[in-house]
Amino acid sequence: MGWCCSGICRALALLVLLFVLRGRGCCCWGLSPSSGDGEKSLRSDPDSWEALHRNKRSWVWNQFFVLEEYTGNEPLYVGKLHSDVDKGDGKVKYVLSGEGATSIFTIDENTGDIHATKRLDREAQAYYTLQAQAIDRITNLPVEPRSEFVVKVQDINDNEPKFLDGPYLAGVPEMSPLGTMVVQVAATDADDPTYGNSARVVYSIIHGQPYFSVEPKTGVIRTALPNMDRETKDQYVLVIQAKDMVGQMGGLSGTTSVTVTLTDVNDNPPRFAHKSYQYTVLESLPVQSVVARIKAADADIGSNAEMDYRIMDGDGPGMFNITTDEDTQEGVIILQKPLDFETRSGFALRIEATNRNIDSNFLSLGPFSDITSMKVSVADVNEPPVFSTPLSKLNVSEDAKVGTSIGRVSAHDPDNSNSGIRYSIDRNTDLERFFNVDALSGIISTAKSLDREANSIHNLTILAIESLDPNQIGKGITLITVLDVNDNAPVFAIDYETLLCENSMPGQVIQTISAVDKDEPLDGHRFNFALDGTVAGNLNFTLRDNKDNTASILTKRGGFRRREQAVYRLPVLITDNGKPTLSSTNTLSVRVCDCDSDGVALSCGAVAYTATGLSTGALLAILGCIITLLVMVLLIVTMRRRRKQPLILEEERDIRENIVRYDDEGGGEEDTEAFDMVTLRNLNIIRDPAARRDVTPDTPTFYQYTSASRPSYKSLPDNVVFREFIWERLKDADVDPTAPPYDSLQTYAFEGSGSVAESLSSLESLSTDSDQNYDYLSNWGPRFKKLADLYGNSDSMFS
Repeated sequence: MGWCCSGICRALALLVLLFVLRGRGCCCWGLSPSSGDGEKSLRSDPDSWEALHRNKRSWVWNQFFVLEEYTGNEPLYVGKLHSDVDKGDGKVKYVLSGEGATSIFTIDENTGDIHATKRLDREAQAYYTLQAQAIDRITNLPVEPRSEFVVKVQDINDNEPKFLDGPYLAGVPEMSPLGTMVVQVAATDADDPTYGNSARVVYSIIHGQPYFSVEPKTGVIRTALPNMDRETKDQYVLVIQAKDMVGQMGGLSGTTSVTVTLTDVNDNPPRFAHKSYQYTVLESLPVQSVVARIKAADADIGSNAEMDYRIMDGDGPGMFNITTDEDTQEGVIILQKPLDFETRSGFALRIEATNRNIDSNFLSLGPFSDITSMKVSVADVNEPPVFSTPLSKLNVSEDAKVGTSIGRVSAHDPDNSNSGIRYSIDRNTDLERFFNVDALSGIISTAKSLDREANSIHNLTILAIESLDPNQIGKGITLITVLDVNDNAPVFAIDYETLLCENSMPGQVIQTISAVDKDEPLDGHRFNFALDGTVAGNLNFTLRDNKDNTASILTKRGGFRRREQAVYRLPVLITDNGKPTLSSTNTLSVRVCDCDSDGVALSCGAVAYTATGLSTGALLAILGCIITLLVMVLLIVTMRRRRKQPLILEEERDIRENIVRYDDEGGGEEDTEAFDMVTLRNLNIIRDPAARRDVTPDTPTFYQYTSASRPSYKSLPDNVVFREFIWERLKDADVDPTAPPYDSLQTYAFEGSGSVAESLSSLESLSTDSDQNYDYLSNWGPRFKKLADLYGNSDSMFS
């Protein structure tokens, strides 16, 4: 079996035929066999053939080649497979398997011709591995072993170079020398680099000359001009082309852009726009205020444009200072001292600006500094009065009389107008108005008596007001110190609580006292202590002056007893050393106590059986509380007794402004279901007074009856019945503790007696015969004639 490829098959076919005739077995063109199992010998005499000849492979082939991107309409012929077993009688069938078999590559099973049915792309897949086999068409058994071969896709130039990292951004310092490297670009070509020139790329610059150049083989971009200036043009856009086929005609190309930015270097010195500047400021401008801003222009940027300013020389040293605003690189001139138009109306300054970061490579372009002059004019303003001494200190004695002059303040108008001045005190600093100031002279005097112990220093604000312009007000501070005089007597330093044990011995110190004085003499305090003359010769205590502003109280005897005297009052005279000398008498209370063996007081004051331990005031307070409680209890009891029960039978019933309407007409005389007629008629039934208030209770009456002989109410005269009823109601109201504490009116109506008709009620019809005789109605007169006609003789009515 063998292969024939493309147009050289005719030349090779003749050689193959010669080999077939010579060896009686076919061995196709090839370099490497696909299998060692497929060896087969054709021989007429097996024994002699094996002795004289070695076995040969029946079929061997090399790889096939096929061009990519075939655009023909017919399937592309790849090659031919043939086995020496095939006699051309159609008994051998060729089968193809492997990558792309049947989908890309097909084989004619009779002739072994292989075709490619699809367009191939080497960049997608460079080769295909296939297996071929010859089988017997009838038995379907292999007549040759399976062998493997490769179909390699042959490359054509169908891919242009591409810049995978483009577009590019690069930077190069300005003023760079010729040939300075900027950046390197790289393009890739997907074609086969091992076959032809399809992947061999060269670079060229399309746009960007004459400033830059590119190396054809490496793609390195370099500067083509020296000393390019960023301040003239700071950015360039280059177009770089990569072309395959070593740049020859017909090659494919690709482009990319390269943006080159010139980075700044310090090659420009600062320059002031003007050689001199003029500024005007008000003389009232506060210190540390901005006088002016000045800037030197620098074409560089960033740190290369940073600069420092300084005042080289000028009028008024120390009047101004200049600093650099780091954001704007301006020179900020600051006022350091107050301005005064009347003293100086203008200043001249020389200011220098210098680059902070100087590049030694460009010193030849310097100097990197510039100088300008500045004139500052001071404008006059109407200023407030100024005190000759902003802070005045005066002294006054605390015993100075009202109206005493203390001192004088003075202010003047700093302007040329020299306006008159009027003085006053800011009363917010002298709320109690201790002082006055003369409006014209500025003399300060006392307006009230002073007390150093209350306020030793007065801080006054004096106002100086221009007469011509009252809005111009100057302020000055005056400190007035009140000098001390001896006007306070010394007193005890604290309220002493002196305890004396009953077992104290004579000469024992029971208390050490000291004194204080509100005054403050210049040479310090010196106090003298002594007992008051009234007790100087007492037999109980004595005083010893310790000469250090303290004194000790000592006992003259022992045997103190609480039962004899519980408290001793000891007047002590204290004298100071002031001028004039002042003294005061202070009473020291000494309480006698029962003490233990260590001298610790257990109980003090009078013994228990002589006093209750409560003062008179406390006892009176307790007694007052008890009386108040008793009075409150009595009032509560009285109020409860005077409270009256409501007149209505049930508490839940309230007839005030209530209207109850019943539309039930009742059943007449024969209606015995709604009411117990006998009970309503029988008034002799005794009911519970607490339960029923609308019937006569069982209480004493004007008529004294025993319970056995008590007549029925019906048997009593009507006037007696109702008098008894009203009398009992009155007694109930008088003794009722729940009655209201005000008068109430209760009305009981009585029609009286003597009616000839007696009762007309039908309540008694239940106990009488229903057939009543009403003939007597005709005897009552004309007013009852209608009733007589209705209820008269029934026989006559229906006759």
